[in-house]
Amino acid sequence: MKITFYGQNSLALKIGDINVIVDPFITGNDLSKDKVDIKDIKADYILLTHAHQDHILDAEAIAKNTGAVIVSNFEIANHYEAKGFEIHPMNHGGSWDFEFGKVKYVNAIHTSSFPDGSYGGQPGGFVIEGEHKNIYIAGDTALTMDMKLIPMHTKLDIAVLPIGDNFTMGVEDAIIASDFIECDKIIGCHYDTFGYIEIDHEEAKRKFYEKGKDLMLLDIGESIEL
Repeated sequence: MKITFYGQNSLALKIGDINVIVDPFITGNDLSKDKVDIKDIKADYILLTHAHQDHILDAEAIAKNTGAVIVSNFEIANHYEAKGFEIHPMNHGGSWDFEFGKVKYVNAIHTSSFPDGSYGGQPGGFVIEGEHKNIYIAGDTALTMDMKLIPMHTKLDIAVLPIGDNFTMGVEDAIIASDFIECDKIIGCHYDTFGYIEIDHEEAKRKFYEKGKDLMLLDIGESIEL
């Protein structure tokens, strides 16, 4: 599994020969718009955790460029199906075996609405069991006891957790979340994009380190392989 960070919550996952894009918000992100060209992005699937603009902005453009299948909750999937895109709807607690692995849509505590204010269903996260590695992408969420359910069915190799505070968990709650999900290898997301969520990188990494955990704050376009 190769993971590439595009800023905010935007990720590219390469699992075998399949390309998965998560929450594409690139052209509207001042930190990434000059570093990533969405026309160059390969995608077989686009996973959307919820409907806020900083998670869906480039989904349509990437889907048009690639023919990717949009995977999200029922309401978001229907929204894109009405626009002519190929979709796969899911809902909380449900799983589906895709060609790149098993995906489970799990709870998140947040809100979800499209930029025009219309209803975007309930927010969620994704647990992806690839052929060799498993990843949890929390989406935007508060710390929640539901996270303790995840290791009951999946042993995680890595997790993507929001750490910017204000709109989501901050660093301290993300550390507790990593305990709940029983995963000490964390990629931080949802930080620095806006003034409300700017963080001290070294302090955040130090706090994780002091708890015996590894917090990775990837540069835009940086990749890691598991």
